[in-house]
Amino acid sequence: MYYDVLKAFHLIAVISWMVGLLYLPRLFVYHNETIFKSETDNTFLLMESRLNKYIMTPAMFLTYVLGFILVYKQNYLLFENYFIIKLILVILLTAFHVYLSMLYKDFKKGYRNRNTVFYKIINEVPTILMIIIVILIIVKPNISPNL
Repeated sequence: MYYDVLKAFHLIAVISWMVGLLYLPRLFVYHNETIFKSETDNTFLLMESRLNKYIMTPAMFLTYVLGFILVYKQNYLLFENYFIIKLILVILLTAFHVYLSMLYKDFKKGYRNRNTVFYKIINEVPTILMIIIVILIIVKPNISPNL
């Protein structure tokens, strides 16, 4: 039961993290159209900051901590190819999280170097990674290195 409770909280943390990874680029889509230092600009900065600081980053931290505990309890997973691919994709999600934080800092400085379509496109990155991760974890495909 202990393992199942940890897994449940891990999943809750993952969902919370994904919400932020999906929502922050959407905020950037609308934020990109604002005038620097306007009231709307300041509102978006506040929303983005709180989303990252109070939801995304703690959820990512919990995802990792609980994930490490779960892997420690089931360390055979580290020898499964599907699981290794899943871990690589989680690292990519983490890199995307860091990248979103960098984009936020650009908005904070008033930089509007990219067009709105860019933010719409990057909004799909976490969705695609999430779909692949979920399929890997649920299906557990037998991925042989001798393909």
